[in-house]
Amino acid sequence: MFDAERFIEKTVAKLKEDVTKKALIAFSGGVDSTVSAVLVNRAIGNQLIAVNVDTGYMRKNEPENVKKMMKELGLNFRFVDANKEFYHALKGVEDPEKKRKIIGEKFIRIFERVAEEEQIEYLVQGTIAPDWIESGGGLRDTIKSHHNVGGLPKTMKLKLVEPLKDLYKDEVRKVARILHLKVSERQPFPGPGLAIRIIGEATPERTELVREACDIVEKEIEHAVEKGLMEKPWQYFAVLIPIKTVGVHGDKRAYGNTIAIRAVQSVDAMTCHYSTIPHEVLDTISTKITNTLKEKVNRIVYDVTNKPPGTVEWE
Repeated sequence: MFDAERFIEKTVAKLKEDVTKKALIAFSGGVDSTVSAVLVNRAIGNQLIAVNVDTGYMRKNEPENVKKMMKELGLNFRFVDANKEFYHALKGVEDPEKKRKIIGEKFIRIFERVAEEEQIEYLVQGTIAPDWIESGGGLRDTIKSHHNVGGLPKTMKLKLVEPLKDLYKDEVRKVARILHLKVSERQPFPGPGLAIRIIGEATPERTELVREACDIVEKEIEHAVEKGLMEKPWQYFAVLIPIKTVGVHGDKRAYGNTIAIRAVQSVDAMTCHYSTIPHEVLDTISTKITNTLKEKVNRIVYDVTNKPPGTVEWE
């Protein structure tokens, strides 16, 4: 059985031995990067700098919330606004593997710039077991290249430190609870962000659509959970599908986008089954999305695929 307290003790001791100079952590505000940041901070203190990069593909209000979290944790931190860089790098890119690898390399190049300015030698990542398992290598097939594994450039100047590399998500959550972190039960959010919740090219305009839809899905599902209408899903979000269909706005013909709702139950992200969402909740979500994004979105569908054969994210 996994002993979270023992893991913390052993990991902090090893980090003290292994990380002998200043380190930078790729900080997203999710449970994996937050646990990693706290463990490394215990080991080397102010020698750690948390770097959060706004890629332009974050959820609604995410940059502000992450800044607040880094302050509350007492971390040294830097915030990098890289919206234009990421939008430019992904212009015209539709293939999901290319998206992930471009995003992974762009992250590293930004971290390298910060590292050079701060004279940093180590890069800490919140990589966990499913990340490198699904990214393939050796005898493993590539299911999808996680940006922090398959997206790493071959030429990287920083030394990689991954304290959670052998843990699964449920084990990371146990560590987070022992550390009394508020994010312990937070739903996962992929490193590439909304870029992989947009099937096809992730333009700024399409990103705004899925950002608003994701916000509505999250809020309405969380509201339904609070009211006792349903079990809280492990992960829940919206996806923009590159299909336009005919609809009606008022008494006029409309030709709008399609949004898919995805909600799943899982323990370790290796397998999952779709969540059962009450019809009244789906109806509320559908109405709010189409009213908020009227003339842009006119059709909502619900994904009832398990993993396997699907994955949690669509890309």
